[in-house]
Amino acid sequence: MSDEIQIAALNIEQPSSSEEEPSSAKLIFALGLAGFLSGILLVSTYLYTLPKIEANKAAALQSAIFKVLPECQSFNTYELINGKLQILNEQEQKPAGGAKSNETLRIFAGFNEDNSFIGFAIPAQVAGFQDIIGAIYGYDPVAQAIIGFEVLESKETPGLGDKIFKDADFQLNFKHLNTLPEIVSVKNGARSADNEVEAITGATISSKAVVKLLNISLDDWRQPINQFMEDQGDQINKQAK
Repeated sequence: MSDEIQIAALNIEQPSSSEEEPSSAKLIFALGLAGFLSGILLVSTYLYTLPKIEANKAAALQSAIFKVLPECQSFNTYELINGKLQILNEQEQKPAGGAKSNETLRIFAGFNEDNSFIGFAIPAQVAGFQDIIGAIYGYDPVAQAIIGFEVLESKETPGLGDKIFKDADFQLNFKHLNTLPEIVSVKNGARSADNEVEAITGATISSKAVVKLLNISLDDWRQPINQFMEDQGDQINKQAK
């Protein structure tokens, strides 16, 4: 009797040969399906949020124009076409925030309350310590000086590199910064000329990246701006809104 019980127990413990493990093809199909559905979810989320992201970037850019051009009350948008600045029509005047807007080829002429020309707000970007630094600066083509600076996008190290937009003393460098012969970076407290930027202690790389951004951007824009001012400088106030 005991032998029959033991045999029965063995039969219960042994798995049935009819229960086969899933094949590799089924596992691959299941993983592929899960990845496909996850991809659809990610793409759908991206497409849904993209218009809001672009709208926020455009709003931030427009706000920054007024910050980097002191007393700015209105602006017109110009695009670099065949080496010359051309004003955009009324429908295209509002800044766009996305890469498709080709914002690096557009600058903004600011005007004060009396519709007098102040200067240009110029977007630019450069590689920083962590990632791309996106910024906009105000440029007075008559004085050939930078009159304002604002960081639009940065992923620099918190507590160090992010001081390029959090450190009030660093921002003082751009109240009136001569751009000739070129902008140079010096140690904190060592500034002795109007074309020098005092680097932030502990964030020298990020500080130098800002100086590099300004010099490279001005190299690109100086000639078209000078040509524009020579050709249309006397008429620019008439283009104010």
